[in-house]
Amino acid sequence: MGTIGFEDFMAVDIRAGTVIETETFPEARKPAIKLWVDFGDEIGVKKSSAQITDHYAPEGLVGRQVTAVVNFPPRQIGPFMSEVLVLGFPDANGAIVLASPDQVVPNGSRMA
Repeated sequence: MGTIGFEDFMAVDIRAGTVIETETFPEARKPAIKLWVDFGDEIGVKKSSAQITDHYAPEGLVGRQVTAVVNFPPRQIGPFMSEVLVLGFPDANGAIVLASPDQVVPNGSRMA
């Protein structure tokens, strides 16, 4: 990958939010979980579909803080409209591990 300027980095709006609701997503082509994430007053609650079923169960995600790109356009995933991209890293087997703050931060906090 090539280098980018600071302005390029600042164009990607990465925020912290708290998962407030989850559902299984059996209609997805690959196993996924529907997430509703609270990003605070400025952004509100946004939906996301995340392929994170190898490490996470829906009920264990409620109350967890996650990070997400909040300024991508919404994307239709089957019958579900995903509004943000929840971030994670692949483990040694390619299964996604969520990227999240290691301490609680206010919902809507922007990555700096």
